[in-house]
Amino acid sequence: MKTLLLQIFTWWNSQTIGTRFFTWRKGTKVGEDEFGNVYYEGTLDSEGRTRRWVIYKGYAEASAIPAGWHGWIHHRAETAPSQENYKPHVWEKAHQPNLTGSAAAYRPKGSIAHGDNRPEVTGDYDAWTPGS
Repeated sequence: MKTLLLQIFTWWNSQTIGTRFFTWRKGTKVGEDEFGNVYYEGTLDSEGRTRRWVIYKGYAEASAIPAGWHGWIHHRAETAPSQENYKPHVWEKAHQPNLTGSAAAYRPKGSIAHGDNRPEVTGDYDAWTPGS
């Protein structure tokens, strides 16, 4: 029952009922990545290309798509990584989740969230004050 309610009222938890129905009617499973996300293709879009989409495993986070699948889903590559002997390039880094908004997010030195005091301003800069 909880899963049904989540599919009716939330779009960020995997898929909605509309997406499930559309995928069942029009989608063809192309493959799955190492995170459990499932990729589909189906009908033609307004530009005449095959529509491609992903059903996320769990929370829908666009940065959770690996590089090979990202290229396929954005029509940069015609062959999906599951349909060929796909190997990432040497220069490709391993996937890292988006940490924005979490406790592990990057906080540069001097930011309010970092907790340190900002260093004093040095150099030839003088702050403007009204009346000067």
